[in-house]
Amino acid sequence: MTKALISAIGAVVLVGCSSWVQLTGQGEGVILLPESGVATCTRIGGTRSSTLNKILFAKRNRTRLEEELNTLARNEAGSMGGDAIVIESPISDGTQRFGVYKC
Repeated sequence: MTKALISAIGAVVLVGCSSWVQLTGQGEGVILLPESGVATCTRIGGTRSSTLNKILFAKRNRTRLEEELNTLARNEAGSMGGDAIVIESPISDGTQRFGVYKC
């Protein structure tokens, strides 16, 4: 029983540390900017990114969560024809809003 529990906890930790979100070709052309960085850009829309913030009972690493949300937003912005994103909300339950811009 103890070995099974340790194995399960190890699996949760490994999954919680890994990122399964990949940057697409379109997303590669999109950068994350502060709000002041898009003053001369045109807003073309917005997107909402969502990923798991918990796996079973364990919270995921905050840095990984932010990276995944940014990558998802960059991918979506690229498919919308944008080349920049700006964070518009804090992360809440694994979800975050971004503005999409063409600069």
